[in-house]
Amino acid sequence: MAVIRKKLFYKIGDVSKMCSIQPHVLRYWETEFTLLSPAKNRAGQRIYREKDLQLVQAIKQLLYKEGYTISGANKKLLDDGKSDLPLFKQSSKLNQGPALSEIQKELEEILKILD
Repeated sequence: MAVIRKKLFYKIGDVSKMCSIQPHVLRYWETEFTLLSPAKNRAGQRIYREKDLQLVQAIKQLLYKEGYTISGANKKLLDDGKSDLPLFKQSSKLNQGPALSEIQKELEEILKILD
């Protein structure tokens, strides 16, 4: 997997390099997997977020390494696979990093000051 610096949004070429998947395959997956629907900017270019990247990697894992068919992988993603894939794991307060809880404390202090 190619190393590309962390950004808020990635173009299809960046995702293609990072995940070692051709852009035409990514576009095809958009038609087959309802969960994969990257936003488009004003110019009509696909804009992938971090959650989209995780989903692409999960789809690639299911199709290429675990041997699922497209319909089988789609069903797994929609039904029972939600708890197994990192994209669908819900973060709880226990899983939050110390930086996030620190930010929350600071925001609560600011609210107290404003009141």
